[in-house]
Amino acid sequence: MKHGSPNLSKVSVLFRDYAGTPKAFDEVVGAEGVRVAYGSVMRQLAKLDGDEVRARAEYLKSTYLDQGVTFDIGGEERPFPLDIIPRVLLADEWAEVEAGVAQRVRALEAFLADVYGEGRVFRDGVIPRKVIVTSPHYHRVMAGVRPPNGVRCHVAGIDLVRDEVGRFRVLEDNVRVPSGVSYVMTNRRAMFSALPEVTSRHRIRPVEGYPLHLLAALRAAAPSGVSDPTVVVLTPGVYNSAYFEHALLARMMGVELVEGRDLLCHNGRVSIRTTQGLKPVHVIYRRVDDEFLDPAQFRSDSMLGCAGLITAARAGNVTLANAVGNGVADDKLVYTYIPDLIRYYLAEEPLLASVDTWRLEEPAHREEVLDRLAELVLKPVDGSGGKGIVIGPRATPKQLDALRARILKDPRGWIAQPVVQLSTVPTMIDGKMAPRHVDLRPFAVNSGDEVYVLPGGLTRVALPEGELIVNSSQGGGSKDTWVLARDGVRGKRRRRRPREVVEAVPLGELGEEKVQQQQAQQQQQLQVGGAPC
Repeated sequence: MKHGSPNLSKVSVLFRDYAGTPKAFDEVVGAEGVRVAYGSVMRQLAKLDGDEVRARAEYLKSTYLDQGVTFDIGGEERPFPLDIIPRVLLADEWAEVEAGVAQRVRALEAFLADVYGEGRVFRDGVIPRKVIVTSPHYHRVMAGVRPPNGVRCHVAGIDLVRDEVGRFRVLEDNVRVPSGVSYVMTNRRAMFSALPEVTSRHRIRPVEGYPLHLLAALRAAAPSGVSDPTVVVLTPGVYNSAYFEHALLARMMGVELVEGRDLLCHNGRVSIRTTQGLKPVHVIYRRVDDEFLDPAQFRSDSMLGCAGLITAARAGNVTLANAVGNGVADDKLVYTYIPDLIRYYLAEEPLLASVDTWRLEEPAHREEVLDRLAELVLKPVDGSGGKGIVIGPRATPKQLDALRARILKDPRGWIAQPVVQLSTVPTMIDGKMAPRHVDLRPFAVNSGDEVYVLPGGLTRVALPEGELIVNSSQGGGSKDTWVLARDGVRGKRRRRRPREVVEAVPLGELGEEKVQQQQAQQQQQLQVGGAPC
């Protein structure tokens, strides 16, 4: 793009009042103009007038509603909000993310194997044993259990944010059963349909191969001696907020979607009831939380799992993916030790930085945080889906007083972090573009031989102005996330693009107008994988 180019003038009405959020890194527009990653996207959008872009945005909404791509919010099924403007990452940017996510998954695997095994990390003083045994997600029943191929985190979702200077940081880890990958695939299909003029001009790394990678990893985790394993997806049922995802993944992998009542455990083995009788099951990709999985071991009133699953897993006759007890690695207090765990297990420096965090169980940290409650973000260590978070600058004195009392009563249950101004991306709000905060959840699949990181992952958008909580369960939306291959542009005029952060296109040149029942109840209660998308 050159100075004086009018090629964005037709969409400028959408950006008429567009301006970034103070202190936040805007991923499309910098101080010097449109960033390199978005130059071609904006050129292609310029060929559509504002009304046409709005019409395409409405098409996305209607498409998701017609296809049943929904998410449950407060008991109401709504179409999953997908924004018309994609999020774009250059190949070099993604290479850093991909390497950092894979490194983190390898470290978490080693940590979980150690925690439920020898416990070397305790003896060597890297993390106190009490941090683990006091975690609500640590399950002693899994001590000594080693999965057939040593993999516990078959699927991981590592939540990333970009800080004020655009650097990716890890916000939290999700290695129970992270949700949201189905929207990565449906978002891509929808965008290719809604904006064919734009998508066809870019070399975007594909995402449709994810189910095959997942199936291969699940088959690789089969019990010893099973050459042709039967794999199933275990869902809480149709009332669960992520049921759409469960059904989609089962269909795309070509495996059975089952509920707990479809399974039978006998003599330490698991079978599925079929019209031809009982059929052995070897690998269960379970989308049921630990506490609901086996009423013989956990909640006795659960109608979502099957009694005997843990016994069968301990006997090595069935593999549960992800492994029961993984939630201890999702504990936000454990999160503060992950950089040290990477150094300890891998002898490497962390490739992705974590967000600075105070451990409130430590007296010095607690004293400092209590003096600065109005400045910080407080998170319950076992929280998920954005629930329980208190953003100090937005809290009332009454809320802060109540929070102070809760911290003093249970300091182990809380961590504190500075307010991170998540990066922003233009998002269509009421027919115009406005900056909205985003995060990124890359999904990693561990087969035991390699960690595959799905190119792009799920970008979640906090739709209310100024909101920092992006979770879909809190009313957030999403964007299709494009990872560009090489220079990312198709056609004969493709050329090698510079690696500078921005391209010198003044913001004013964006256009002529300047800048433009009990089972049902349990299914609805259940926080799938501890971290709703």
